[in-house]
Amino acid sequence: MTFSVSGRCPDTGMFGVAVSSSSPSVAARCAHVRAGVGAVSTQNVTDPRLGPKGLDLMAAGLSAEAALERLITEAPHIEYRQLALVDAEGRTASYSGAKTLGTHATARGNNVVAAGNMLTSTAIPQKMVEAFEAAAGQHLGDRLIAAMRAALAAGGEEGPVHSMGLVMVDKVSWNVADLRVDWTDGDPVEECAALWERWRGEMDAYVTRALNPSGAPSYGVPGDL
Repeated sequence: MTFSVSGRCPDTGMFGVAVSSSSPSVAARCAHVRAGVGAVSTQNVTDPRLGPKGLDLMAAGLSAEAALERLITEAPHIEYRQLALVDAEGRTASYSGAKTLGTHATARGNNVVAAGNMLTSTAIPQKMVEAFEAAAGQHLGDRLIAAMRAALAAGGEEGPVHSMGLVMVDKVSWNVADLRVDWTDGDPVEECAALWERWRGEMDAYVTRALNPSGAPSYGVPGDL
C-alpha cells in the first residue's frame, strides 16, 4: 500500500526518502536516512527496525547490496518486507518478499531506487527513477518530489493515497528536512510538495541556528530583535 523513492545527491552528498501510502503516517515507519551513510525505505508489511539496521550495516562499511543480503538473511518474516537501499557511493539495492502485497515492483538507477506495492502497474517504479534522473542538477528535494509526482501520473496505488513524507539529511547528524502529511483526503503529494517549497528557503538557516546561534538570521516574528 506504499510507493517510495530513495535517493542520493552526488553533488552535495545529501540523502533522502519520499514515500506515500493509503495508510496514515507512512514516513514515521518507512523512511530512514543517515548523514554520510545512506537511505533505507522499509515498506509493505512494515518492520521499522530494518531501516536503522540497514543504516548500521552500511555505516560499518557494507555496500547497499551486502547490507540487503544481511537483512534478508537475518530479519524475521522477511517474506513480508519490501526494502530499498542507497549507500554512500550511490549504489542501490532492492528486495520484494514473496508475500509483498498486490502488484509490486522495484527499479534502480543512478543514485536512486524506487519501490512500490498495491500498484496499478509494475511500470511505476521505473517511471519514478526516470523522473528523478531527468531532474539531475536540481535540489534533491525537488528530484524526490518529481519522482512522486511521476508515480501518481503513471497511476499510483490501486486506491487513493492519504499520507506522504519527505526526509533528508545533509552534513549534520539530524534530518534537515522532515516533512509529513500524516493524513489528508486531498492530495498528500502536492500538500507535501507545498510544505517543501515553504521549508526549503529556511532549511539552511535552521542548521545555522543550531551550530552558530549568534550568526543565525532573524526569525522574523514579533518580539524577535
